[in-house]
Amino acid sequence: MSHTPRPHAEHLPTDQELVLKVIPMPADCNANGDIFGGWVMAQVDLAGAVLPARHARGRFATVAVNEFIFKQPVRVGDILSFFSRVVKLGNTSITVSVEVFAERWNEQGQYIKVTQATLTYVAIDKDGKPRVIPKD
Repeated sequence: MSHTPRPHAEHLPTDQELVLKVIPMPADCNANGDIFGGWVMAQVDLAGAVLPARHARGRFATVAVNEFIFKQPVRVGDILSFFSRVVKLGNTSITVSVEVFAERWNEQGQYIKVTQATLTYVAIDKDGKPRVIPKD
């Protein structure tokens, strides 16, 4: 009997903020039965925008995906936890790190990192031009 080794369980980050939890559904699958990478990317963009929204205090836009790594497949029914932290706060831009952990439906209480990404957002004015982020 062959056995596929499972990735070892990881601890959830304590130095980042939980910004989103979501469960992918069958409509989010590709032909292989895994969740579309693009669906995961969209969720990461939403999760990544939570912390910049606090700083920007107004409109902002995603301007760069600096890094995006798919470490493990995401499956239907996984409970995904998205953790984020601000990596850099500039005059008009905010760069954040997002780490995604899956709690497999049949292995609850155990987490594996499935995705990590770094994204940059820029505060924009009503005309879509960069604006200074208020400093408190």
